[in-house]
Amino acid sequence: MSVPPTAEPTLWELQRALLQLREDQRDGIAGLRDDLRGDFQVLAGRIEQAVTKDVYSADQRLSDQRLAVVERDLAAEVRAREAAEDATAAARRWLIGAFIAPVVVAALQLWLLSKGGHT
Repeated sequence: MSVPPTAEPTLWELQRALLQLREDQRDGIAGLRDDLRGDFQVLAGRIEQAVTKDVYSADQRLSDQRLAVVERDLAAEVRAREAAEDATAAARRWLIGAFIAPVVVAALQLWLLSKGGHT
């Protein structure tokens, strides 16, 4: 089958098609460029939030030191509380010995005197 001569595009139509193709490519490249800029901004934001390994290890060491200080202070507090409880128990025993024992001895003497007086 042969193509009629009027079916072929004219030079003007070819030029218009080439111009349209160039505009489409330019718009596509501009869109890609904008997408790439946005991706770079997101990446830059993520990189700014990233922490280097040295900074992370230094932060971990500081946290470990703080934890060690808290544990040491807690152990000292436990020892102090146990000492206070021991002192309270000793004071309680002293009070019992100082006040109740003489009362018991006096009561025992009165009882003995009362028994001795009847015989």
